[in-house]
Amino acid sequence: MARVIHKFTRNVPHWQPRLTPVKLAEATPEQLEALQVTPSNTKVSDYVLTLAHDVESLKVRSPLFNAIMYDAGGLSRSERELGALAASMVNRCIYCAAVHADRHAKIEKDTTTTDALFAAGEKADLNPRDRAIFDFARKSAEAPPTAGAADMEALRQVGLSDAEILDLILSAALFGWANRLMHVLGDPVRKTEDA
Repeated sequence: MARVIHKFTRNVPHWQPRLTPVKLAEATPEQLEALQVTPSNTKVSDYVLTLAHDVESLKVRSPLFNAIMYDAGGLSRSERELGALAASMVNRCIYCAAVHADRHAKIEKDTTTTDALFAAGEKADLNPRDRAIFDFARKSAEAPPTAGAADMEALRQVGLSDAEILDLILSAALFGWANRLMHVLGDPVRKTEDA
């Protein structure tokens, strides 16, 4: 038994696909090859196994995801997670918001920022650098985007380089797409045994 989660949480829910994920034991050689590069190089999730139905898209998607979220240099990992969280909150992607809030808290070894964001939303009390990053990613994720030159200047005022600003834009844009995939392909659920 599972119930769909509608509130933001840092307790990562299960993601229940609406399409049957590819079974690893039955995957074609092409699907297995595409599955070798998983996001964050961790276990293969039901989400990625669902995307494996389209091998060519997955072969492009996973390396792109890893490059945007995990490459060395540029914006810090926790700040990329903050950008992904902002986009996920705009798009109401409960699953993605939970994953990226959890990662942000683990990297920072502190839940203050994500607790504040889930309690007060865009009005959360954040330090100036997190405020500029969150606001820019949030405005970038809105449709149509409302981030502009003044928002870029706010990022520069808190010390972000052009390379870091581009990393933030890539992170927020990636999740504009990823959030929509998650919404259409499945639901964030809490299974009865998790309650």
